[in-house]
Amino acid sequence: MANTAQARKRARQAVKQNAHNSSLRSELRTAIKKVTKAIEAGDKSAAQTVYQNSVSSLDSIADKKIIHKNKAARHKSRLSAAIKAMA
Repeated sequence: MANTAQARKRARQAVKQNAHNSSLRSELRTAIKKVTKAIEAGDKSAAQTVYQNSVSSLDSIADKKIIHKNKAARHKSRLSAAIKAMA
């Protein structure tokens, strides 16, 4: 356990921040899964609608540095390509 008051406070803050970041990462994974599920369902217009909502979520999480901006760009690119490949 932390010995100083400062270290105890940092430990408390770390727990709180970790919980917040974990919830954002969960939100990210959920957004990606929603788009993937819409693509697998075969409805292109629905997939595009869900994709637009997911892009804003991806960007906001990348802006908060929960994930790297290039990772967000990679996910967006792959999802977009999958939607475009739909018949």
